Amino acid sequence: MENKKLKIGIIGLGTVGAGVVKVLKNFDNIEIVQAAVRNLNKKRDVEVANITDDPFKIVNNPEIDVVVEVAGGCNPAYELITTAIKNKKHIVTANKELLAKFGAQIFDLANENNVSVLYEAAVAGGIPIIGPIKTTLKGNTFTKVAGILNGTTNYILTKMEEKNISYTECLKDAQALGYAEADPTGDVEGYDAMYKIATLANITFHKRIDVNKIYREGITKISADDIKIADELGYKIKLIGLAQNISGGAESGELDIRVHPMLIQKENMISKINNALNAVLLEGFPVDKVMFTGPGAGEFPTASSVVGDILQIAGEFDHTDTILPLHRCIHKEPAHQIDIKYTKNKYYLSIKAPNSKGTIGILGTVFGENNINILSLLQKGVKEDGTAQVIVITEEACEFDIQNAIDKLKAHNIEINNLIRVM
Repeated sequence: MENKKLKIGIIGLGTVGAGVVKVLKNFDNIEIVQAAVRNLNKKRDVEVANITDDPFKIVNNPEIDVVVEVAGGCNPAYELITTAIKNKKHIVTANKELLAKFGAQIFDLANENNVSVLYEAAVAGGIPIIGPIKTTLKGNTFTKVAGILNGTTNYILTKMEEKNISYTECLKDAQALGYAEADPTGDVEGYDAMYKIATLANITFHKRIDVNKIYREGITKISADDIKIADELGYKIKLIGLAQNISGGAESGELDIRVHPMLIQKENMISKINNALNAVLLEGFPVDKVMFTGPGAGEFPTASSVVGDILQIAGEFDHTDTILPLHRCIHKEPAHQIDIKYTKNKYYLSIKAPNSKGTIGILGTVFGENNINILSLLQKGVKEDGTAQVIVITEEACEFDIQNAIDKLKAHNIEINNLIRVM
């Protein structure tokens, strides 16, 4: 008996949606019943027989089995997806913001209605990471997940290093080439990476993550000088999404989840990921360390993940009462997320200080009084205004102590140009 075609509706025919339509032409077991767009008059390089500008026609269409949401944002995506779930439709989405903010409600509703929500494309574009964590790596207890989760910022930092130019110059180049949006805030201020690390932490640590408790810092303060000095010291600077289980804390299972630039030793494999590529590094037992890398965005890489999810549903559709049980979110316990001020890190500090006797001694005294050991100290010359640039790398210290030391140094006319944590 010939298998029934899986009938899908697509919400969004932008870059990703168009890529999905193009790739699905290769599969006879999938039928695109309808697509929803914002502008019916916009010219597109793909054709769908039935197009509407009312996405609720998709989620309420009784003929559709799977709703593919690739429009992004939370409004009206949340109402659309929850309506579709209530109508017993499976969901495939690339919407990282929606999952980070409303994943708990969506997954619970999906379980109540016995449908699957798949979202491989929502974390790292074309990189297969959600599936492996939920299936082949399911036997692991993870202690850490870290990643370069945003191609725009990785491209900018790579070009700042290669061309020795400022962030502002490089951003303009990235925008001209289409690597950065006209409003790049979501990328360069770390929001995109924050949404993605929230989802990764959710599935690796089996806890509900509160995205509002994730510390977030972008790359706008990184200078070409920081990148050059880091290179001289044996490091690369990358925007990292980090989630790790902190042992020995006040409560078992404390999670340290954050997004910010980090100095990474050149020997570390994640430091070698350049341009618009993404990477996800997992640490746990028994796998030890494993890294996934590849294109984190773009028409066909993202479409690859979306279509993969669609085909997984197609493979089980009409053959079982519960489709893809391993992919379902069944944990409900909220994570205990610690504030960044209680985290421990090594630090890179670019310091502007008076070029006078006793300045280095003041630095040593203030750091010592705040439980901070200096690993290395380097003076980078004297500027025309009579100030010296001093670079300090610390040993591991508490964020609270570092921030307190910075406040104390201000009383001595010692300013911090930049603070970057070291991975």
